Amino acid sequence: MALYRKMVNGHPYWYLREMARVDGKPKMVSERYLGSAKDIEKMLDAKEAVSVPEKTRHLGFGDSAAVWGILRRLDVAGIIDDVVGPRRKDAGASVGTYLALAALNRVVAPTSKLGFSDWWKTTAADRFTKIPASVLDHRRFWDAMHGVSLQELAVIEERIAVAMVAEFNLDISALALDMTNFATYIDSANEAAPIAQRGRAKQKRADLRLVGLGLVITRDGGIPLLAHAYPGNKPDVTQFPLMIDALGTRHRKLAETAGITAPAEVTVVFDDGQNSASNFTRVTDTDLAFVGSIPPSQVADLLKLLATDRTVVDKALFGGLSATETRRVVYGTERRVVLTHSPTLHDKQVAGFAQTLAKAQAKLDELADTLARGKTRRTTTELAAHIKTITNDPWLRRVLEVSVTGDTPATHRITTTINEQARSELEEEVFGKRVLVTSHDDWSVTDLVAAYRSQSDAEFGFRQLKDPHVVSFSPMHHWSEHNIRIHTFTCVLALQIAHLMRREADNAGEHHSVRELLERLASIGETVMIYPSTGGRPKARRMLTEDILTQASLVEIFNLRKLAPKKI
Repeated sequence: MALYRKMVNGHPYWYLREMARVDGKPKMVSERYLGSAKDIEKMLDAKEAVSVPEKTRHLGFGDSAAVWGILRRLDVAGIIDDVVGPRRKDAGASVGTYLALAALNRVVAPTSKLGFSDWWKTTAADRFTKIPASVLDHRRFWDAMHGVSLQELAVIEERIAVAMVAEFNLDISALALDMTNFATYIDSANEAAPIAQRGRAKQKRADLRLVGLGLVITRDGGIPLLAHAYPGNKPDVTQFPLMIDALGTRHRKLAETAGITAPAEVTVVFDDGQNSASNFTRVTDTDLAFVGSIPPSQVADLLKLLATDRTVVDKALFGGLSATETRRVVYGTERRVVLTHSPTLHDKQVAGFAQTLAKAQAKLDELADTLARGKTRRTTTELAAHIKTITNDPWLRRVLEVSVTGDTPATHRITTTINEQARSELEEEVFGKRVLVTSHDDWSVTDLVAAYRSQSDAEFGFRQLKDPHVVSFSPMHHWSEHNIRIHTFTCVLALQIAHLMRREADNAGEHHSVRELLERLASIGETVMIYPSTGGRPKARRMLTEDILTQASLVEIFNLRKLAPKKI
């Protein structure tokens, strides 16, 4: 094939000729008229216009696809629908689908139900879920939430926990229990949400109503197996028996239903926030083994032991942590007790106490200045009460010495000194120390310390729920008791999904925090290329962004190619 130019009336025109040998001689076998140079340019422009997209659109894919894949493996929507009944004929999707989507959104990009549809349009999820944004109006989510009774919710939670244990082969022999609360923005006059009450706010928002949440979490991946929502004005210690009873029933059912041979005993780990004589009795009556902690003041004699009485536990695992063990009567029963000392914790407490001491001194100095100016009308009793408020911390009372002179408001004066010897004794006697108590008489101290430190898995889960960007409890745009409990369920489900994903990645050699994992998955996007119409509707082609480094590994770990757009 060759281009051939002809001159016609002094103007060049181009032809495409094909030459071949015929009977041994060169001969033209075909000729195609192409036109002038301008005609050819137009043809090339038209061809390029067809081959180059007119516009493109980038959609989120990796994070939402990975979450959807875990939801499908657990059959979350199917479990919910099996409990609550078939889909309504006028519904765009089933109750189970709406709640599964709510959990997906909580993991990836927490938003209100009102904003869900707009967020959905920024993802490729409508393609691989077959759920259009048109059926995701916020009122449909509310209908779905109202479609689940609290009795049905308890069954759903249990069945999902069973599915997690069976599908992911979770080790449920050691569990950590902890509780926290979440601030809400529910109006004080709202009487439709008695679960939201003012109490001791762990987020330091005493001005807001709180919802309490207790979790029981596996040491294997930090997966929540049991969640308990309760009014925010209830102390943790009062909720402990309810969670222990539920845990005893839940664990037996998990072991039986998932086909797991139940271990001889299950060990639950908890801190001194749940301590009471009745709670220790409740644990043992439920046939659960335990590793807990008690305030060091309950075994004050152990605190006076010399450092030489302790031995380093396991330098490779715990650095310089040392311990000694004995037996003591704890809440009426003789139990094995282990006193530990952590240099790291010691240094942190020294630094923290220095800040607390400085704040108290500043307040006392301000009070002293006020008294010196005669700008107070406090009686001697009122002044003593005010000083007691400032030095309420028992460690402060041990170290700070405040003397008051004068017997009338005008003559009152105070002086403050730090007893350095008492401060040194406090640091030596108390700082860095923790007292563990356990029903395990045969466990090594190394095992006990490792078990107790698994409490951090529960604490990490709570910190994750307080992350405003991914797997978040907030924002909570619900104002009724029922919807708050359903919202809590979807948040805990989101935490379960996120930690299962992290566990899957970790087992495959990809070690990331939940946020890091989701950020890497989010970088796997889907590009929609829209080509100009040549008659009929414009054509669209989809493809994933380039797989690089970690992203390529995550594609395999979460089998994202199964949900990726098909290549044409």
